[in-house]
Amino acid sequence: MDVETTMGEVMAAMPGARRALFAKYHLGGCQSCAFDDGESLAKLCERAELDAPEVLAHLLASHEHDLTMLMEPEAVKARIDGGEEIHWVDIRTREEFEAVRIPGAEFFNPALQDKIFTAKPGGLVVLYDHTGKYVLDQVAWFRGHKIANAFGLTGGIDAWSQKVDPKIMRYRVEV
Repeated sequence: MDVETTMGEVMAAMPGARRALFAKYHLGGCQSCAFDDGESLAKLCERAELDAPEVLAHLLASHEHDLTMLMEPEAVKARIDGGEEIHWVDIRTREEFEAVRIPGAEFFNPALQDKIFTAKPGGLVVLYDHTGKYVLDQVAWFRGHKIANAFGLTGGIDAWSQKVDPKIMRYRVEV
């Protein structure tokens, strides 16, 4: 990845990039600072009067940090097999949750949020979505609320069903 990489490619490679850009440079969070997927990082930085290599370095460092907030399905399974308590939090839509879920998972709603933030559960709090694309922002939010044992499931329920539990039905979301 370099400064000529398109923002679409940056977003695909680093799911937390939008959060990192907005937090440090106020880019990508609203209409006045938005960017197009086809725009290069260099062009975005030129428009925003920022040093592109510095922004790229920040994105790469943020991505490395984001990776520490994720767990591979096999690593979670190993922790389960080792007897560790896992609190599964499903951040998908209610329809997806009702159709298929990881056994023991709870649907994320205001009541569950209050329960978790009040009780600060032991063990791991593992959040998951469909493919892992949206889980990082939720994990960052949990950690910002002092739930340091929160992690996102890399690849979401789709990866879990492929790598750990093939009995869980895979599906595709129609947009």
